[in-house]
Amino acid sequence: MTQDVEMKDHATPSHSVSSAVPSTLQHLKEIASLIETGSYSKEVRRIARAVRLTIALRRKLTASVLSSFLDYVLTPGSEAHARLSAYVPKVYVDDQEMEVDTATSAIQTPSKHLLPELDIYCYLLTLLFLIDQKRYNEAKACASASIARLKNLNRRTVDVIASRLYFYYSYSYELTGDLAEIRGNLLALHRIATLRHDELGQETLLNLLLRNYLHYNLYDLAEKLRSKAPRFEAHSNQQFCRYLFYLGKIRTIQLEYTDAKESLLQAARKAPVAARGFRIQCNKWAVIVRLLLGEIPERTIFMQRGAEKALRPYFELTNAVRIGDLELFRNVAEKFATTFSTDGTHNLIVRLRHNVIRTGLRNISVSYSRISLADVAQKLRLNSANPVADAESIVAKAIRDGAIDATLDHANGWMVSKETGDIYSTNEPQLAFNSRIAFCLNMHNEAIRALRFPPNTHKEKESAEKRRERQQQEQELAKHIAEEDDDDF
Repeated sequence: MTQDVEMKDHATPSHSVSSAVPSTLQHLKEIASLIETGSYSKEVRRIARAVRLTIALRRKLTASVLSSFLDYVLTPGSEAHARLSAYVPKVYVDDQEMEVDTATSAIQTPSKHLLPELDIYCYLLTLLFLIDQKRYNEAKACASASIARLKNLNRRTVDVIASRLYFYYSYSYELTGDLAEIRGNLLALHRIATLRHDELGQETLLNLLLRNYLHYNLYDLAEKLRSKAPRFEAHSNQQFCRYLFYLGKIRTIQLEYTDAKESLLQAARKAPVAARGFRIQCNKWAVIVRLLLGEIPERTIFMQRGAEKALRPYFELTNAVRIGDLELFRNVAEKFATTFSTDGTHNLIVRLRHNVIRTGLRNISVSYSRISLADVAQKLRLNSANPVADAESIVAKAIRDGAIDATLDHANGWMVSKETGDIYSTNEPQLAFNSRIAFCLNMHNEAIRALRFPPNTHKEKESAEKRRERQQQEQELAKHIAEEDDDDF
């Protein structure tokens, strides 16, 4: 019988389509055997490897391959087989291909008792197929059925596949705009994962909940959940990058720009090279945060390969802020208003108006030793009912905040800039040098302290009387050993 199968395998390469189907199907069968081995040996790394191999085969997944694989793994007539087969369109194949499939299935028969890992894997494979085919409503139904099945399983070998199912469950609802419907279910799943000590599931579900809240601009609820959710060492680099990105967005809205900048830059650095879209989003928010901090991002950020077009609006915005031209800033904000609204950064760009004015005012104070408030309003291009009064209030606030070193002459309506003195004649270099020396000394002391052994506080100090008794016992023991040696001779 094996010879017949080999002869038919040699006959099939004449069909270009049929030669591709068995190869993908064979890969899926190998993945199924890998999952089966990992389930019996309770090795999670094998399940994780199977999931990685599946993502690589995602583009090659067709209806005929999926239907054949479901027939191979699931028992025909079972509830899972009937439910999942309903999502796969019927594909008519040649008789030769059917004979080859039946022959190979006869050689590689699956286990009589279906493993939960293989059952959940079939749900994941079907869900990926439905999302790629843009059948989102059916994908929602399949994802809901898989989540209902997952709630009854408490196996650590299922956690890796379950984390992927959680993600695509939320993604299918996001594609249809129904993300708010599953918020309660995600909270329940996060509670279940916490009780089962499923740390990978907790990571994934926490990120999905944060994404759910941020999608509807519920930043306060997202921060409450993030602050109260249990934290532990990251198990997935991708999930940790997502968490840093969401944390950076929350910190930005809460005006904590320094922490937001660190989180966003760290997320962009840790993101995989293939995740270009994610790194672009991180860079967009990081550019806005750095501008709000008064920094000017480097030009190389906007020149990254494959990100020039996406970051072009932010490059022009940075240029307007750097120059301090309020009119140019207004034109850029209006030109790319749709892009900024889509990225969710429009409200942050409104905050940048004050930074643009302050930068322009700083340039004016450096260029002019004395200038009238009317000229200041004209150079800043303040379009208001009373530009001179607005310029006076802006200058007064900048002087109070220390942004510029100048004085206001209210009687004559002038802004008088103070002469820039020699900074080396002040104590600032000494203070900066002192802070650096203190930092180095502190680091040296911490290093020395780390090299020391902890004191043995649990041991009592030996008294003089005990020390004499110990020495006397040692002398008697040495004398006894010497006498035994003499007897031997």
